[in-house]
Amino acid sequence: MSTFEQFNLPKSVQKAIDDLGFVTPTPIQEKSFSVIMSGRDMMGIAQTGTGKTFAYLLPLLKLYKFTPGHTPKIVILVPTRELVVQVVEEVEKLTQYMSVRTVGIFGGVNINTQKTTVYTGCDILVGTPGRIMDLTLDNVIRFEEMQKLVIDEFDEMLNLGFRLQLTSILAMMPKKRQNILFSATMTEEVDAILNDYFDYPEEVTLSASGTPLENITQITYNVPNFNTKINLLKHLLATNEDMSRILVFVNNKKISDMVFERMEEDFEGQFGVIHSNKSQNYRLTTMAEFQAGNLRGLITTDIMARGLDISNITHVINFEMPEAGELYMHRIGRTGRADATGTAVSFVTPREEESKVEVEVLMNMELDIEDFPEEVEISLKLIEPEKDRQVIKYAKKKKPDGDGAFHDKAKKNTKVNLGGPSKTKKKTHGSVNRNMLKTRAAKKKKK
Repeated sequence: MSTFEQFNLPKSVQKAIDDLGFVTPTPIQEKSFSVIMSGRDMMGIAQTGTGKTFAYLLPLLKLYKFTPGHTPKIVILVPTRELVVQVVEEVEKLTQYMSVRTVGIFGGVNINTQKTTVYTGCDILVGTPGRIMDLTLDNVIRFEEMQKLVIDEFDEMLNLGFRLQLTSILAMMPKKRQNILFSATMTEEVDAILNDYFDYPEEVTLSASGTPLENITQITYNVPNFNTKINLLKHLLATNEDMSRILVFVNNKKISDMVFERMEEDFEGQFGVIHSNKSQNYRLTTMAEFQAGNLRGLITTDIMARGLDISNITHVINFEMPEAGELYMHRIGRTGRADATGTAVSFVTPREEESKVEVEVLMNMELDIEDFPEEVEISLKLIEPEKDRQVIKYAKKKKPDGDGAFHDKAKKNTKVNLGGPSKTKKKTHGSVNRNMLKTRAAKKKKK
């Protein structure tokens, strides 16, 4: 059995690992170590929860050499504030016996306070692209001593619209540097950035994003609408004591608030909700409460939960099917980690059937359909977004009259903005074409 001893880490780092009780490196940590140590650029493809943070921190800390300068030697870019906090904590754990100054910066807090912190000097800088860009333009952050760049959750960074900030930051950095990138999926956008800014990166792949996770039981219920989903979720929570630490995923912040309000009716004080409209302090406090076991579950969106290290999740509930198959893999990968088992439960309405088929094609397996519990009330009441979808669908089927194009466009514009992430994929209309999805999945795999 392999252990961290095989890496011949500095005594200070090995002592920190021993204090943490870690003995065996994860597969991505083993595969990445020699590549990063060689000084080559690296592109790592691995799912969330595989130990990516230590995969790049351990070799970088082994390579680290103290210099008296005040500007960062290692820069780590991550997509969200929560990830900045998490990565800084991980760095501090590993460097507790080293003379390393670590600073985390992100938006939403006083920029002048962060300027002062950076001015006092840092060796490892962790931040979001937007705030790092701001401080670089103000000449607060300088890169003349920088040797290593890490970009974590790269695909999510692009999904959040940070491409301009990323390319601007990359252009301002010294060309002689080592680039380390981690992404859960390989997209054309990721590939384009690699071609422009990386020097023949070596790929380290843990597993294909569509690989089903053996420790996870996957269950699906066919459900007609939002209110019936609420009834089903309440029933499962009331009848299954094993659902003790759960994540409930929705696709946008308005729906997450609606689910939270309905859960409070019967499970007051048992759930927290996290999305981008919540304040930074609220989000961090809610996360801490959940980690401490004071909350039974969290209701969240993909953007807010991406990359967060949340331990011992018993159940993942896909209250809404995600808009991309890869997101389904990220969600269910929150449970069944290490040697533990977990359960992923998905609620699928007729309009979400296409998303379900896309997931099945990606995993090359069919999801089991459970019988709908007889004691759960099937609601006929629709929420406003569901009513809007019905109107829009009907409008598309009508034959246009003389002003048909104008009227159709006007009806499309009545669509409610739910405040969720922009869709990254154009969905097909009408019946699901499995062969088309298989062809699309095969082309993506070849790329």
